Amino acid sequence: MKSPFSSSRSNAAHRFSRRAALASLATLPLAGCIGSSRSFNAHAGTAAIEKEPVLHVITTRRLAAGGAKSPFLDTSRAPQPLYARAMLYPPDRSMLGQISSVVTSDFGVRVLEPQPGLASSGFAEALRGRDTLLFVHGYNQTFEAASRDAAQLSHGIGFRGNAALFSWPSRGGLLDYGYDRESALLARDPLADVLAATLQDEFGARLHIVAHSMGTLVTLEALRLYRERHGDKGADRLGALVFAAPDIDLDVFRAGIGRLGQWKERLTVITATNDRALDISRRLAGGNRVGALSRDMLADTGVRVLDATDFTSGLIRHDAFVANADVRAAIRRTIEQA
Repeated sequence: MKSPFSSSRSNAAHRFSRRAALASLATLPLAGCIGSSRSFNAHAGTAAIEKEPVLHVITTRRLAAGGAKSPFLDTSRAPQPLYARAMLYPPDRSMLGQISSVVTSDFGVRVLEPQPGLASSGFAEALRGRDTLLFVHGYNQTFEAASRDAAQLSHGIGFRGNAALFSWPSRGGLLDYGYDRESALLARDPLADVLAATLQDEFGARLHIVAHSMGTLVTLEALRLYRERHGDKGADRLGALVFAAPDIDLDVFRAGIGRLGQWKERLTVITATNDRALDISRRLAGGNRVGALSRDMLADTGVRVLDATDFTSGLIRHDAFVANADVRAAIRRTIEQA
């Protein structure tokens, strides 16, 4: 029986070529504003969130029990967005923590501190002085799961600025696709308001956005609304746009990016043809999901595509953006070059 650790020279060459292709795509020049503020340097040291485990949260969820304890925010829709600071438990770096890594290796929410005042302006003011990485989560996500992904992404790419999360009221259930989609559409205006406050803040730095799954629909719609209302105002403050495993119908995607103007050049899409979560979405919603298509099928859109099919793992294969080191490295380079 052949050893599971052995491989042929051709297989090794194939794996190397896939890694090289993914890495080289991420090093292509991206559109951006030359000379704008850039506090992010992935190679300069420890991620900011490890030194200061704080997550800036803007949310359209309702507070649960006043936000005093888990689950902090529930699955229902709030009438107005809220800005809060989530104080996190950082991963345990001790020997015991490493041995018990199944329990202690992830960031977790320790306490949620709702902030008074208008959510969008309070959020923008809190981010001043450093670049920000804003994560927009997808379908079937609780607030705490989304917070963990946002923190792990910021930490995993060595981001030196603010870590932030836009959390919309997903029910966190596999069979609640319809509710989640409606919640996502309701969240597009609040996110557009957040973008306006952040990108037009005269004291603000740059904003990079990584959206996942159905969160890419929220983000695409918010960007479209922003440009309809404000044009290219604040465009120099928008850095990289990364859509990971987009749960968007292909025709809706084409129509949406057609209205992004110059921002379309900043968009990178991460796909995987073996994404099982998007296969379920296709069956529930109908229509091809962008995140499950090959690079060739998206060639006519004119956006940059990273095919992560060979880098997915697990049963669902939907979270390579945070789970796989090669994909995280590609995201890091995309942000560095924005």
